[in-house]
Amino acid sequence: MNLSNLPAGPLLALAAAFLWGGGDFSGGMGVKHAGGTMRDALRVVLLSHATSFTVLLVIAGLRGDAFPHGIALFSGIGAGVAGGLSLTCFYVALSRGAMGASAAISGLLAAAIPASVSISQEGSPGVRHIVGFAIAGIAIWMIAGGPSPEAGGSQSGTMTLAVVSGIGFGIYFVALKYAGSAGLVWPMATARMGSLSTCSLVLLAVSWGRSGPDTRLDTRLSLPRAAVLWCLSTALLDTSGNLLFIAATRAGRLDVAAVLASLYPASTILLAAWTLKEKPTRRQGLGMVVAAAAVVLITL
Repeated sequence: MNLSNLPAGPLLALAAAFLWGGGDFSGGMGVKHAGGTMRDALRVVLLSHATSFTVLLVIAGLRGDAFPHGIALFSGIGAGVAGGLSLTCFYVALSRGAMGASAAISGLLAAAIPASVSISQEGSPGVRHIVGFAIAGIAIWMIAGGPSPEAGGSQSGTMTLAVVSGIGFGIYFVALKYAGSAGLVWPMATARMGSLSTCSLVLLAVSWGRSGPDTRLDTRLSLPRAAVLWCLSTALLDTSGNLLFIAATRAGRLDVAAVLASLYPASTILLAAWTLKEKPTRRQGLGMVVAAAAVVLITL
């Protein structure tokens, strides 16, 4: 198969999925090394997003890109609000173990919302693509598997966080599509503005509830060295994946980009298996084969 003959959009979306999977694994590991609480997750998100925001501002300045306005600006900020809150919930779920299951459930919901929006606005993508979407959904669900013995804490609580993050990611995908009309760099930069502002306020609220009104708020952003290194890895992988996703939505349909990019649990699960010895189940392995079939149907 000659990759040069394939549409650019699907290839960009698959590359985004690969990088997102690595970024999610790094984020989950960062939260785990930081302590595994909601507050720790917020600190990880803030550090990784602040790092990427700084780099994006430098790139935008060097390129001379015009600051966005109107729908593109508000969509970018809205994407950041949804993405920041979703990542926080998602990283807490990942830090509790069972990385593959959390990533798969989140990915399934993240694909459904933008696919529905795209079909309602752009019309049907065709029978072959719809069949591919359905098979991709089945694949993601199979990859989720059953309850994992590696999961710590409340299994139901972890899955709830995964569901909430999936809904938020779906909204994030749609908003980022509209922000993409302003190019590649500024949509991500404005999204970081939204996530940094929102997560800072949430961290303040969490710290207030933990400390009480009569004690000093603990809003320090300092993290253990290992957590900082994971944060830097997250910033690189997640931001690169986001830029590729924006490019994919500009090159083709939102539903195609969102469904293919939502296969990111596969790389998360493989990294968890490689580094944490979270051995994929037979069902998860079969799910990856089914996912490959879905990719062929959607891409070709």
